[in-house]
Amino acid sequence: MADLNRVFLVGRLTRDPEVRYTSGGQAVADLGLATSRVYLSKTGEKKEEVCFVDIVVWGRQAETAGQYLTKGSPILVEGRLQLDSWETKEGEKRSRLKVSANRIQFLGRPKGSSPQEATVPAREAGVEAEEEHPSEDDIPF
Repeated sequence: MADLNRVFLVGRLTRDPEVRYTSGGQAVADLGLATSRVYLSKTGEKKEEVCFVDIVVWGRQAETAGQYLTKGSPILVEGRLQLDSWETKEGEKRSRLKVSANRIQFLGRPKGSSPQEATVPAREAGVEAEEEHPSEDDIPF
């Protein structure tokens, strides 16, 4: 039996990328991603479920994300789940699950580009036709 740790997510950034450099000079960026799903409840009411995910990306992709992405930018992330564990100053054990990105793909236009340079955002695979996805102006963050 082989294990598989692979994640594909499409969503929008919840904040501008935070790029920093390791002591060895390698770029690393922390991204916040929101993915949402719209569905009908048992009573027929339209509901939205949002999932917030922390993403870490390394190297040239981290630098490019910092240069071209901003809060609200749509992206596709391909990567793996990674568990970070640490102990607080008070001695409490903490852990956090995040995605370590192998690849990020920009789905909208880069900041500072004209509308003529825009690309058409990719739709998530398997999205049902009746679902509505919020526009950039509808995102609450």
